[in-house]
Amino acid sequence: MIGIDRVLRSNLRLRHLQLLVALDEFRHLGRTAEFLSVTQPAVSKMLAEIEKTFDLQLFERSSKGTEPTPYGLTVIKFARSVLADYDRAKIEIAAVTEGSAGRVQVGAMVAATPTLLTQAVNNLKKHATKTTVLIEEGDLRRLLPRLRSGELDLIVGRLEPGYAAPDLETEALYNEPMCLICAPDHEILKENIIDWSLLSQQAWVVTPSWAASRTKLNQIFYKHNLHPPENIIESASFLNILMSLQTCSAIGFMAHQVAQHFEQQGLISIIPIELEIDLPPIGIITLDDREKTPTTRKLIEQIRMINKTS
Repeated sequence: MIGIDRVLRSNLRLRHLQLLVALDEFRHLGRTAEFLSVTQPAVSKMLAEIEKTFDLQLFERSSKGTEPTPYGLTVIKFARSVLADYDRAKIEIAAVTEGSAGRVQVGAMVAATPTLLTQAVNNLKKHATKTTVLIEEGDLRRLLPRLRSGELDLIVGRLEPGYAAPDLETEALYNEPMCLICAPDHEILKENIIDWSLLSQQAWVVTPSWAASRTKLNQIFYKHNLHPPENIIESASFLNILMSLQTCSAIGFMAHQVAQHFEQQGLISIIPIELEIDLPPIGIITLDDREKTPTTRKLIEQIRMINKTS
């Protein structure tokens, strides 16, 4: 019996395996040649090459046709197995190319998650149920190193100019204003007049001090001759923001569309006061010199489609 290790170390080619399977099917050199679209002498020559590789007779020739020897049956079984794996690999590669399978890893900022990224992922999964999408929430200071190391394929969030770099490819999608938020049962909602003096006395959950949105929020208090709030929690995580609103009666701020989304679910309330914070647009960030996988391109297409229809 021929050892598989010997076969793998031989000069056996894919066309050789196809020939062996065809010969087993037709048991005739002429019909095999016709099926493979080659001449009968070419089939005979190729079979001789295969038998020389194994140093064994794999088929017995006669006027009635060809019959596999016991050695031939063993090699044919192996050939069928390899060709089946080859066909499966072709299907899997085609699926990845078409975006119906594969994996994409996304860095997500809160401003873009529920109204843009989540819908895009849902649309992608409708057409490609086997696709795995890993979503990692955070801010640019945390997400950009992971993008550069290859742990993320793209980032969806605000295109902060302070993080612009030659190795980054950015695509602006839309501008998104901010608004103030609180828990639906917050006492401040009972006030007839809500002003910045009242807001400065509240507990707050805010972005970290280095974030542009935090700096611009502080500037609003200065504009009204007030000190920024001192009772603060710093976080860029939506879950932490939501828990702070509910358990600490904190005031927060987030992208207006995101706030509307969660207000409709009864999780938060938008505070009726104008928030004059001019922030960069929401968009997509990828590495400029990295080839995008088919699945990554498919997700980006879905993000663009959601943006156009919203």
